Amino acid sequence: MYTSETKVRVRYGETDKMGYVYYGIYPLYYEVGRTELMRKFDYSYKKIEDMGIILPVKSLDVKYHKAAMYDDLLTIRTTIKVLPGVRITFYYEVLNENNELLNEGTTMLIFVDEKTRKPRKAPNELIKQLEPYFK
Repeated sequence: MYTSETKVRVRYGETDKMGYVYYGIYPLYYEVGRTELMRKFDYSYKKIEDMGIILPVKSLDVKYHKAAMYDDLLTIRTTIKVLPGVRITFYYEVLNENNELLNEGTTMLIFVDEKTRKPRKAPNELIKQLEPYFK
């Protein structure tokens, strides 16, 4: 299992009239967490796309527990619990500055060959970098 944490400050434009983070913003926070986790393994989306691989989202699940508010400093905790194959699933927890769980979710992405548009295995180099965290 591998976990990464990223900080995000809630911007005014991400909130509704009540000052709460709009419900549709959380998947954008997930993307920030996911992108930063992959970057730690030197696998930015650009690098993956340059390899001829695209990563469409197959599924998204979101659970809301408590509202985040304008100007809150959030921690996006992103975890990979299973070594990727053709799929990679990310688990997210969004916490406020008091370490209270506000939101949790998952996304499942599929490694797809850009030319054939068919699923393929994750890059071997990425799997090799992740393997030590799953022993």
